[in-house]
Amino acid sequence: MTLKHVIKRNGKLVDYDRSKIYNAIAGASKAVNDSLSAANIEKITSLVEETVASQENVNVEQIQDIVEKKLMEQGFFEVAKRYIMYRQHHTDRRMAQKHLMQSYRDIFFADAIDSDLKRDNANINTDASMGIMLKLGAEGAKHFVDNYMLSDEFAEADKENYIHIHDKDFSLITMNCCQIDLLKLFHGGFSTGHGFLREPNSIRAYASLACIAIQSNQNDMFGGQSINAFDYAMAEGVRKTFRKALADEAYKACVYHFGPQAMPEAKGFTKSFMAHAALDACSYLEDTSSVAPAIKEAIASALKDTLPDNLAAAWEDMDKTAANIYVLACADTQEETHQAMEALIHNFNTLHSRAGAQVPFSSINYGMDTSPEGRLVMWEVLNAINAGLGNGETAIFPISVFQLKSGINYNPGDVNYDIFQYACKVSAKRLFPNFVNVDAPYNLQYYKPGNYNSCIATMGCRTRVIGNVNGPCETGSRGNFSFTTINLPKLALEAHGDMTTFWNLFDKYIKISHDYLLFRFQTIKEKHVYNYPFLMGQGVWMDSDKLKPTDTIEGVMRHASFSIGFCGLAECLVALTGKHHGESEEAQKLGLEIVKHLRAKTDAYTEAESMNWSTFGTPAESTAGQFQRANRKKFGVIPGVTDRDYMTNSSHVPVYYPIRALDKIRIEAPYHELENAGHIAYVEMDGDPSKNMKAFEALVRAMHDANMGYFSINHPVDRDPVCGYTGIIENECPHCHRKEQVTGHRTIKRMK
Repeated sequence: MTLKHVIKRNGKLVDYDRSKIYNAIAGASKAVNDSLSAANIEKITSLVEETVASQENVNVEQIQDIVEKKLMEQGFFEVAKRYIMYRQHHTDRRMAQKHLMQSYRDIFFADAIDSDLKRDNANINTDASMGIMLKLGAEGAKHFVDNYMLSDEFAEADKENYIHIHDKDFSLITMNCCQIDLLKLFHGGFSTGHGFLREPNSIRAYASLACIAIQSNQNDMFGGQSINAFDYAMAEGVRKTFRKALADEAYKACVYHFGPQAMPEAKGFTKSFMAHAALDACSYLEDTSSVAPAIKEAIASALKDTLPDNLAAAWEDMDKTAANIYVLACADTQEETHQAMEALIHNFNTLHSRAGAQVPFSSINYGMDTSPEGRLVMWEVLNAINAGLGNGETAIFPISVFQLKSGINYNPGDVNYDIFQYACKVSAKRLFPNFVNVDAPYNLQYYKPGNYNSCIATMGCRTRVIGNVNGPCETGSRGNFSFTTINLPKLALEAHGDMTTFWNLFDKYIKISHDYLLFRFQTIKEKHVYNYPFLMGQGVWMDSDKLKPTDTIEGVMRHASFSIGFCGLAECLVALTGKHHGESEEAQKLGLEIVKHLRAKTDAYTEAESMNWSTFGTPAESTAGQFQRANRKKFGVIPGVTDRDYMTNSSHVPVYYPIRALDKIRIEAPYHELENAGHIAYVEMDGDPSKNMKAFEALVRAMHDANMGYFSINHPVDRDPVCGYTGIIENECPHCHRKEQVTGHRTIKRMK
């Protein structure tokens, strides 16, 4: 009896083809230096045929099993080994392709609520065509990296969820995030690759170009973009706007006094007026009595330059006019700044990068500039955040971060204390701003009065970059290269309570995480400045302005941080001790020991390699779900460890655990000093916190005084499904005043 058909893996019946058996054996033989003769290959093929000829419904896997058996029976062990490896390689490849196609099906057909692939990043609309295209490309890139780039060690660790390789699709391409020093970028102007933009000369232009800078830099990187000193940068735009407003109001006053026929062109007068040295000392919101003489002198000089006679000499009420000019110029400047900040908030939530698929993940840090211009910027950006978008929606971007500093804004009597209080009021309504603590000892050590780049700033996603073994310890012009996250609960579960096993596993995956990031760096370091036309080409990144377009980026990339993070400390502690760190002092002690161990490792890597290695309390929202599902599949449902949809983020006390706010702060605060790559803490408030601002500020102060580094207060924010308003909804929607079914509004809360 001759075999006529074979069942393929997909169940389809196909004609039997003897040559496929022969060629597979020949291929394995060739891989071990043609150890089999043609006669032996023919012999093995015939033996396989004899075995399968009498069988019905033979499938491909059965035939391959018989090939392996016959090779072993005939003593061809090396060929059999190679054949087994060949089978495994193709099995892995088929599985990867199956995963890729399943990913594509999820992207195309799964509901956005149900698909992890589609809710992976909050700033990507994966229901839109360009968002779908972006995700298709990302999944294809991940497939390529998994199958052709990663070593078996890295691929296995990631596949089995011991670690998570973040943004794997960008492994061959670029790095994570950057803090943009806008003043450095704006001075002299810059190019986006499609034309040169002059240095801005008004607050509206400064705000507009801030959005363009973040949009352009996002196209060179895969992570978030942050402005580390937003108030200082925008203050310069306010000063230019104020000077122009003085000139405009002075010109209008002259036209009113002398008549339009007696006045020269506005352009000539304005240029002469603004160039007058007497105005150099003038700033927004000074005392009118000190500013008026300078305005008078500048008007007289401008008239003299542009008219044949000094008409100002006969201007009897010039003192009063100069004072009025100043008041009007201040009002003009305030309105211009208000409009600029409102436009900035709207632009950050509507502009796109990456083929129209993604709103840039943007962050702004402010709070430290005590100048009148800087203070105006902060008031108006907070006003814009407080007002929300067109229908009153809470703006998600930019992530707003208020920098707290004693002597600047933290205490009554500090110049910016009123702005801190307003920041609390806005945060109580809109969830933002968050707060970053310049006074925490591990941040204060870098602070230098007068140097805005020495003030700690953060990406809204919590990334912290300041220490630098290869240059100045500054926040501006630097960022994170990449990070990898370790699944702590899995290590604890595999240790079965044995701490020696746990520490050995922890060390193993710390090293794998380190080695992977180093491998990733080695892959990217040979890229050139021209590969990053904005980030490097426009000098955004530290020292990149010293490079030529054809230079490699290796040297300047050493200013970046390289981070190893972790997820699920709470569940790890439950697996090891039976309780998490919110329940037990013993667990807290072990939790700190675990994170200290990781920090000691990253510090040692920094010392040995002259690279900025750091420990990350990873912002692992989607990873927390992925890790949890993998752990539950392997170990089953374990109370306190795998019984919820998500494991607890980084070093947080579990959100479901009832605990006093001050106790939560006390427990979580010590981890922030250890997590030098980034961290965040949230404290819950029920109801409408804007009705109890003393309690709100007291919580902010408690977190600051406990030396937490970055923190916020979380509270429910309601959303009207009809008009889109987001805020507190009680008896009716404040925007559309809808009362019917108002109890059916959705509640929005930050993920932790």
